[in-house]
Amino acid sequence: MSARPPSPRAHQRARGGVGGGGVGGRFGGTARAATEALVGTVAGTGGDEDELMTINENRNVGGVGGGGIGGLGPSDTDPSAISASNSSLSSASSSEAGSVHSDGEQQQQQSLQLLEDDGPGPSGRHPMDATSSSCCPDGSYAGQDQERPLVNGCEDLWSWNKRDRSKEVWLSRSDNRRVYFHPNWSKGTAGIRGTRVLNNGRYYWEISLSQRVFGTSMMFGIGTKKARLHVNMFTNLLGEDRNGWGLSHKGLLWHGGVARNYTKRFKENQPTKIGLLFDGIAGTLTYYKDDVCLGIAFRGLNEVREPLYPIVCSTAAKTEMLLSETRRDFVNLQDRCRAIIIKHINTREKLDRLALPYFIKNYLAEAVTESSATVTPLELHLIDQYLY
Repeated sequence: MSARPPSPRAHQRARGGVGGGGVGGRFGGTARAATEALVGTVAGTGGDEDELMTINENRNVGGVGGGGIGGLGPSDTDPSAISASNSSLSSASSSEAGSVHSDGEQQQQQSLQLLEDDGPGPSGRHPMDATSSSCCPDGSYAGQDQERPLVNGCEDLWSWNKRDRSKEVWLSRSDNRRVYFHPNWSKGTAGIRGTRVLNNGRYYWEISLSQRVFGTSMMFGIGTKKARLHVNMFTNLLGEDRNGWGLSHKGLLWHGGVARNYTKRFKENQPTKIGLLFDGIAGTLTYYKDDVCLGIAFRGLNEVREPLYPIVCSTAAKTEMLLSETRRDFVNLQDRCRAIIIKHINTREKLDRLALPYFIKNYLAEAVTESSATVTPLELHLIDQYLY
């Protein structure tokens, strides 16, 4: 008697069982059933995965009351619940492999290579050239208490560049230091560049994040003029190529399209403060989280010949970042003297009253940055309507 061939159902159970290579082997139990249901839905609809990703980037977009803007986006009263249900989608969506935009265009698969900590290159250093230890620039170690970076420096008056940003980025306040991403509805990744050129100096700046921390990627770092500031997909934009160096809120460092584990994932929907210390002399970039040093993230930046600028970007709707502190080291004694004078002569009107030679007055004027850019009534109306 010939053996009875196994049924398709039995074959499926054999592939998806505990310890197998199928979906059940990866997640098991209830998660397997939920995942199989999701996979079946995606396979049947084709574009639903991208719609779920869009919902993930636009959580809480309806604001208080749940009405939203023209009915766009869900009203989420329990962010942690959505975070749990979408955690697997959020991590999977970062590669954007084969998903389809709402406009019907096929997304290009992002080349992502997550390197492990034990993967140094032929030279014995990690391909991202990050430090192999957790040492901070002041000689302490990550997690130890240390004084604030450049505490003996001076205030550095720079802001985000209103002319060098994505159209999905809005600026408020006359000093252009508060940034809003995707004020209405997120369908991609948006970024903005700072006005400060970082090369050959030592600079420290802090970015205060509002409690809306979620989505595929919220990033902080530096980049050249060639670094893109907008793309119509959810991705890790800063560090996607050789023109950027960034840290994602998921704790990954990005450069050259390569990611590396660096720190713990940020807690979602909790205010956070991120500090960045750029040392153009040593060629390093170091991150701080809530006043705790995380260690040197990137090296070799002193070899970059193109101008480097601060950059932030986000995929999540209605996220807010405030440039709360900017400091720099003194270049020489002349620079230190100017900083002392500007503390007392802090407006151009006061400076014009001084009987000083033209070259000295012009040198002092470089440190007086009275912004003439004001928020228009229309911008104030849109901010009040869409962001609050």
